[in-house]
Amino acid sequence: MSFEIKEYPYLQFGSIYCIGRNYARHIEEMKSERTEDPVVFLKPRSSLIFNKDTILLPKESTNVHHEVELVLLIGKQIRNIPVDDALNSIQAIAVGIDVTARDIQSNAKKNGLPWALSKGFDSFAPIGNLVEFTTKLNLQDLDIQVQVNGELRQSGNTSNMLFSADEIISYLSHQFTLYPGDLIFTGTPEGVSPIVSGDTIKASIGNQFSTLEVYVRA
Repeated sequence: MSFEIKEYPYLQFGSIYCIGRNYARHIEEMKSERTEDPVVFLKPRSSLIFNKDTILLPKESTNVHHEVELVLLIGKQIRNIPVDDALNSIQAIAVGIDVTARDIQSNAKKNGLPWALSKGFDSFAPIGNLVEFTTKLNLQDLDIQVQVNGELRQSGNTSNMLFSADEIISYLSHQFTLYPGDLIFTGTPEGVSPIVSGDTIKASIGNQFSTLEVYVRA
């Protein structure tokens, strides 16, 4: 079952957790290193936008990138959940884009500072239509892609995630209590690249069952 978020105003979203460095080739393109545990950062609720909305480029950055991702919607309160039970906490999934001000992030990394500003501007967390999750859906074999103005920029498969969806949920639940409405962005494959004002971005996951179209404006 698929549903557009805007048609369900009762949905109350909570924390937005994001996982970095979860695809080996993306780690390579960013000249980063693999980590023993998931890299976790957060976005504010104000960064969320939905299908047909607009990504607003901040004046503080001149190098904003798209990062297409599988997004999980948590459906129940959990704490210290084991890996083999973690998938039962998912209510729905969607395609999403972790929008990143790369120049601000690079400067933060260089100076040992947090990434929050580079990831958290208003409109920096677009997500597509949510698809009700069942355990019959294999989250570790979903094609994921993003196009900018009709040009394919990123194309990958969730089988290449270094930390699987159930491992991510379990790990996060051992650090924080997760609540219904929390969202988890699970990391991006290689191919991230800049977006500019006037661009149209289309993203999808699976057999087009979650799709997203957003526009870019300065």
